[in-house]
Amino acid sequence: MQRRQIGLWVYYLAAAVVFAIDYVSKKLIEHNLELNEQIKVIGNFFLITFIHNRGAAFGILQEQRWFFLLITVVVVSAIVVYLNRSHRNNRRLMLAALSLILGGALGNFLDRAIYGQVVDFLQLNFGSYTFPIFNIADSAIVVGVCLIILDSLLTPTPTQETKNEQQNETSERQPV
Repeated sequence: MQRRQIGLWVYYLAAAVVFAIDYVSKKLIEHNLELNEQIKVIGNFFLITFIHNRGAAFGILQEQRWFFLLITVVVVSAIVVYLNRSHRNNRRLMLAALSLILGGALGNFLDRAIYGQVVDFLQLNFGSYTFPIFNIADSAIVVGVCLIILDSLLTPTPTQETKNEQQNETSERQPV
């Protein structure tokens, strides 16, 4: 029995929801905390810490705003193309992953385009190690990448025999 295909708009809606949650969370942080202010959520393990990040993940490549904007435009364009292509194949896990990455990429893109920096606020500490502070968009991107890896592990690769069968079916259907 074949699964019913979900409309492509659902995946774009999911990306929009990720974008909206990221946007609202950043605005809440900006309006309710001072820069570098911290709020303990779970002891010293999880804190809300308001910072500005002018770089990429882990603060690398500081002050490279135009580079990040250009890269994001390329990546978002590729995601949209691949999202449409994956929809035809009904790869739901891949579609969900791409939606998360799209929403997260657009969330950070907006910050960089308007303000030249990204609002980060989620801080995790593991003993004496502090994980770099991140935001909802970053989380969505990481979860999306993990889902792509999972999809690649769960999706069987076509064998040469399967490819030959598909070619034979295609050639049989075409008029001579």
